[in-house]
Amino acid sequence: MLRNLKNQKGFTLIELMIVVAIIGILAAIAIPNFMTFRLKAKTSEAKSNLGSIRTCQEAYRAEKDLYYGVTRYPLAVAIVTSTPWVTANTEFSAIGFAPSGKVYYNYLVDTITDTSFLAHAYADLDGDGVEAEYRITQASDIANPTGGSVY
Repeated sequence: MLRNLKNQKGFTLIELMIVVAIIGILAAIAIPNFMTFRLKAKTSEAKSNLGSIRTCQEAYRAEKDLYYGVTRYPLAVAIVTSTPWVTANTEFSAIGFAPSGKVYYNYLVDTITDTSFLAHAYADLDGDGVEAEYRITQASDIANPTGGSVY
C-alpha cells in the first residue's frame, strides 16, 4: 500500500527531539547570562546608596562641621535575598539616610578624621561566601577594592 504524502500532518519524533535539543542549548546559554545581568542590576543599589550616603555626610558636615561614623547596617544580609531597611535606625537616620524598600547590601561609614570618611557597601550576591565591596569617600568616586568578585 502506498500512502498519500499530501494528507499527512504533524511532526515526526525525530523532528520534535531536534526542536527540544535546540531549546535546551539556547536555555543553557541564556540562563547563566540572565543570572549575571541580574547580579549587575543589584550592584546599582550599592552605587546609588553610597552616593546618597556621601550627600548626607556632606550635609551633616555642613551643619555639624564633622562627618558621622555609622556601624554596619543591616547587620545580616541574607545571601542573594533582600532585607527590609528599618527607617528608625538611629545611626543612619542621624545623617538623614534611609533607602526606600529592601536592600541587598549592608552599609558602614568609617570616619577617618573630622574631615574625611570612608563608606562601604558589602554583599554576597553570588552566594560564593565572599563578600563583594564598594567604597566611596568624600573626595573620590565609587571604587571596587575586591576586584572581579562583584559585577
